[in-house]
Amino acid sequence: MISFNKPVYLEDSSRYMREAALAGYISGDGKFTKLCSQELKKITGAEHVNLTTSGSTSLDMAAILCGLKEGDEVILPSFTFSSTANAVVLTGATPVFTDIRPDTMNIDENLIEDAITDKTKAIFPVHYAGVACEMDRIMEIAKAHDLKVVEDAAQCVMSTYKGTPLGTIGDFGCISFHETKNLTMGEGGALIIKDRQDVYKAEILREKGTDRSRFFRGEIDKYSWVDKGGSYLPSDLNAAYLYPQLLSVAEITADRVASFEHYFEALSPLADKELIELPVIPEGCVHNGHIFYIKLKDLQQRTSFIAHMKSKQIGAVFHYVPLHSAAAGIKYGRFHGEDRFTTRESERLVRLPMYFGLTESDRQLIIDEIYKFFE
Repeated sequence: MISFNKPVYLEDSSRYMREAALAGYISGDGKFTKLCSQELKKITGAEHVNLTTSGSTSLDMAAILCGLKEGDEVILPSFTFSSTANAVVLTGATPVFTDIRPDTMNIDENLIEDAITDKTKAIFPVHYAGVACEMDRIMEIAKAHDLKVVEDAAQCVMSTYKGTPLGTIGDFGCISFHETKNLTMGEGGALIIKDRQDVYKAEILREKGTDRSRFFRGEIDKYSWVDKGGSYLPSDLNAAYLYPQLLSVAEITADRVASFEHYFEALSPLADKELIELPVIPEGCVHNGHIFYIKLKDLQQRTSFIAHMKSKQIGAVFHYVPLHSAAAGIKYGRFHGEDRFTTRESERLVRLPMYFGLTESDRQLIIDEIYKFFE
């Protein structure tokens, strides 16, 4: 059986988790939480990075820090995970979905401005598969209309846009360390904050509404409840599991990109015959090998393809059901403009196995079965 995903495991993770446990402090903001934050700052070049319990809670924090409230609107793609929209809905704001570009599956930057109303307060671009949205244009629009930008960079560690790490371009960047991501701590994430004025607010929000972080830095003699907050601190055990992966991030990324390139080269003849479509990486974008997908003719062919691969014990899977067509999307949001590509392209897309350590022999077996399907 070739699984669709295998979470990264490095031997040092067990050693560090044992060290964290024996230190007698396994709750939030321990030694390994701080070490992970330091490494993330090196990787992203960001000055302010907070480890969180998930990419979802990073988005929740960002939405709150944007000051979103009932009556506000946020523009985002419908082709994304529910967490992107949940962060908006939990503040009482309305998600306004717009269509995607068929080449990258990212939000179409040319449709954003038409969706802006006097209620619009933010744009939440999602960098699908670790491939950047057209951020120059998005930031230009945001500046012209005084909007916040929250990058859903859940899949993006080591991905860049014109040399800048994803998650560091907008006002906030949200990363995921879920077990399906390139780097994992089981459940976990990180929030990147650009404006220093938001750092203190984020500390309070993350620390259950208290100024506990200032207390631990010796800035005050006691801490207390000062504002609304939540529990967004991951266990130091989770951070200990993640830490060696951050130290080995270049190796992990190179391994995944090598698999991506192997797939791309081997399947190009099928693309040349217009039997499939392959991922597009725009100029100026560097990806991290997070996802390799192909697009088939239509939903019916994709269903047959997935069944074929399953019969050969190969995990090939579809991805998001567009949020605007889901029950909660209909209830809480609305789609602006025409759905030309979101539904059509999402129904054609299928993801191939992709993980650190995917062997050359397994890759070749997958490729062989793809060719057999088209025979």
